[in-house]
Amino acid sequence: MVPEKVRNIALVGHSGSGKTTLAEALLYVGGASKRMGSVDEGTTIFDHEPEEIERNISLGLSVGTVDWKGTRVNIIDTPGSSDFIGDARSALRAADLALFCVSAVDGIEVQTEQLWRSAGDEGIPRAIVITKLDRERASFERTLGELRDAYGKAIAPIHVPIGEEGNFRGLVRVASERAYEYTADASIGSLVDLPSEVEERVHAAHTALIETVVESDDEMMEAYFEGKEPTREQVVSTIHRGIINGEIDPVLVTSAERLIGIDTLLEFVVDYGPNPLERVFPPLSAGEPIPISADGPLVAYVFKTISDPFVGRISLFRIFSGTAKADQDLELARGGKVRLHSLFKLQGKEHHDVSDLPVGGIGAVAKNENLHSGDTLRSPEVDLVVEPVEYPRPVAEVAISPHSHHDDEKLSTALHRIEQEDPTIRVERRAETGETVMSGLGDSHIEVTLARIQRMFGVQIDASLPKVPYRETITATAEAEGKHKKQSGGRGQFGVASVRFSPGPRGSGYEFINSVKGGSIPRGFIPAVNKGVKEALDRGLIAGYPVIDLTAEVYDGKYHAVDSDEVSFRMAGIHAFRNAADKLRPALLEPIMKARVTVPEDYLGDVMGDINSRRGRVLGMDGEGSLRTVTAEVPMAEMRQYAAELRSLASGRGTFEVEFDHYAEVPHAEAQQVIAAARSEDD
Repeated sequence: MVPEKVRNIALVGHSGSGKTTLAEALLYVGGASKRMGSVDEGTTIFDHEPEEIERNISLGLSVGTVDWKGTRVNIIDTPGSSDFIGDARSALRAADLALFCVSAVDGIEVQTEQLWRSAGDEGIPRAIVITKLDRERASFERTLGELRDAYGKAIAPIHVPIGEEGNFRGLVRVASERAYEYTADASIGSLVDLPSEVEERVHAAHTALIETVVESDDEMMEAYFEGKEPTREQVVSTIHRGIINGEIDPVLVTSAERLIGIDTLLEFVVDYGPNPLERVFPPLSAGEPIPISADGPLVAYVFKTISDPFVGRISLFRIFSGTAKADQDLELARGGKVRLHSLFKLQGKEHHDVSDLPVGGIGAVAKNENLHSGDTLRSPEVDLVVEPVEYPRPVAEVAISPHSHHDDEKLSTALHRIEQEDPTIRVERRAETGETVMSGLGDSHIEVTLARIQRMFGVQIDASLPKVPYRETITATAEAEGKHKKQSGGRGQFGVASVRFSPGPRGSGYEFINSVKGGSIPRGFIPAVNKGVKEALDRGLIAGYPVIDLTAEVYDGKYHAVDSDEVSFRMAGIHAFRNAADKLRPALLEPIMKARVTVPEDYLGDVMGDINSRRGRVLGMDGEGSLRTVTAEVPMAEMRQYAAELRSLASGRGTFEVEFDHYAEVPHAEAQQVIAAARSEDD
């Protein structure tokens, strides 16, 4: 199929806005599916993973294809939960048009706002589908008002609904002012006379749309003032160009469950949607963009990898230039070669082999362990590298270990695979706490990942809250002599080091200074003193946590020409720190995180009060539309279960980002609890 006859759309928006149901309706009305799948019944083509069926929500992106009037429409359904926003951002990289699903009941929600900005950053044209207009409390006018408040004059309704809630029965195409109504047994609208109840609204929307169109061309504007409206071709061309340039954000209306407006949505995508040749080249981390064509060198981006229990790893990619062919040899930008042993397209979980895929194609290959999400595939003559999608930082953590020690290796293999397949999952071994910690975008993200590991790799996992990586420091200056002497026949051990310890500025780390004069400690033994001091610092002073932000200055010592060695002076360094401990006034430090919490304005007071209750400090606030973002510093110990607590606090409509900022001294009462807990573990 020629690129001009291909459309790639990503359905994005907040959880519960009807994306998957809309995707199912598009396949059904377009003839690609014989049945209309149900999210509640777990029968959809797009939500096919066991965890998705169990939870009745999308947990990862899924791809389907429908042919409509000679044009191939590739549909990428995405999860709406903030826990799985990584897949939504990956889908934007693969799409040429982002269709934002906005519920006529709930309006603009947090994920809609965040993904709207992501689409803008990616340079992807946007359109809006108002969903669920048949539901109780649905309102087209209220939702349209929210859209205009949030996104300004670019919002342009090209559909107006006929009726609302239980009476929603059709729509009017604003450009032509033609009305269509739908019956219970038909998915294609029937042309009817313009209902009087919407006549005034339609005329106003028509005038606004036509004025937007003619403003883009002086000749059309002059003709319009003379009473001549632009032709359909002129309207389509102008809106098409406006969508690509980001000057027009069209608004459509649907009820996916009742199949109202699905045919007109498909026609909109075909008539107005950009084709792959019109897409801007994605950001590059190396090389220069090349002309986009089906005949040029191949450039493809791997936007998702999936583990399939039957065929192994599946890598989904989008072709930005050239044509991919089965069994073709390609270069992997980060090094190595890849052969497309088999080439296929996905329809949910079903595989359909293809011999080739031109520019704009969304395809997949299986059993290629060398392909990871974010990889660039290219012809050998091309040197460019597509910049990987930027994902949000993890906000939730869990400490994990195999239930049986016999599964250590299996768990290690599973974690390595999961990290390769899901770029929003991170796994690290924390030396200071001795734990393996998995980080993700939320509690649900981690729960689902652990369930997948158990299902796919057969590993039982024990999970718990990670320990907080506290640190210790000193608040006073003191000096002490460290002496190591050992004599047991033959050559002994002898070393003496006098060391002064001083507190440093917060964040300064550890500094070692050699001020020895006159050779009281030979130069070759000074590094051993430093090594001993660092060993003592790692063992802590009061709770067993590493000591940071101090200076150790060795200024004097003694040695023996025969008995002194590196071991002796390493031990002298350890003893010097231990002997000074009582005078250093040690303090416990805790990691302080910088958090950005985004919620609707109605929840702002509750969120700020909750932050204060967590020993947090609000730094500022900004907002866009009805959403507000609070920036605050909060101790890590108070944020470990914040994802679930924010969900409860903001009725599931809040999101947050968090990153380490600095260490700060723990208040006395909290410090005593931590110290007591650490000492009880040692006992």
